[in-house]
Amino acid sequence: MTPSPSVGPGNPDTLPPHAPLPLYYKTEAEHQAFLLRIFDSTAADYDRIESVLAFGTGPSYRRAALQQAGLSAGMQVLDVGIGTGLVAREALKLIGSMGHLVGVDPSAGMMSQVKLPGVELVRGVAEALPRPDASCDFVSMGYAMRHISDVAAAFGEFHRVLRPGGRVAVLEITKPEGRVATALLKGYMRAVVPLIARVVGRQRNTSELWRYYWDTIEACIPPQRVMQALAAAGFRDVRRHASLGVFSSYTAIKPEHPAEAS
Repeated sequence: MTPSPSVGPGNPDTLPPHAPLPLYYKTEAEHQAFLLRIFDSTAADYDRIESVLAFGTGPSYRRAALQQAGLSAGMQVLDVGIGTGLVAREALKLIGSMGHLVGVDPSAGMMSQVKLPGVELVRGVAEALPRPDASCDFVSMGYAMRHISDVAAAFGEFHRVLRPGGRVAVLEITKPEGRVATALLKGYMRAVVPLIARVVGRQRNTSELWRYYWDTIEACIPPQRVMQALAAAGFRDVRRHASLGVFSSYTAIKPEHPAEAS
């Protein structure tokens, strides 16, 4: 999970998704090692706990978000941060037998849980995607933006691997705007969710992962900055679709011609 040479605090063009979280790591190298450890060690529990927390609504929301972003039958899809395949599973329903999906993730443990026939799995990071230029029609990233090192580099890679006219969908959880709503969600994510994880999960580190989730949500760059980064990468029609005040779906299109970028 070694970042590409352009990634790192010393590069003025780097856009981390959030400030460092010293409770979990102190350096970028420690950050990468922490992420590999926590995701590899909790992969077997991930889908089970996510299903409990989302009250079974996760699949329908993800599928609707992908449809809204323009995913349709026959498309070639690159799912960045595929994890256990939660977003990919819904994408496959939309692209059908004529489509194809490649999943990229740095965590071998998470990808070992992907049980989706026909999906090609490749180990790699968002900032240096191991895919050719203009090789796909659609790029998705589901709830992984907070765990990468450089949002600007990742969005630049999304633009590179997409064909002209290709589309991108980035799904994320966003901190609520109001203090009361933020406090309620924080209490849920920092106290209730880890408790559920300890009861439902089988792995010792699972509750730590879900506490870390909230801390990254709370520290994450705001939606406007995400949209600016997509535009700066060369995308047009950049939009944010918000649901329940906490679920964000960012969509954008790679221009057919460079002059169309805005």
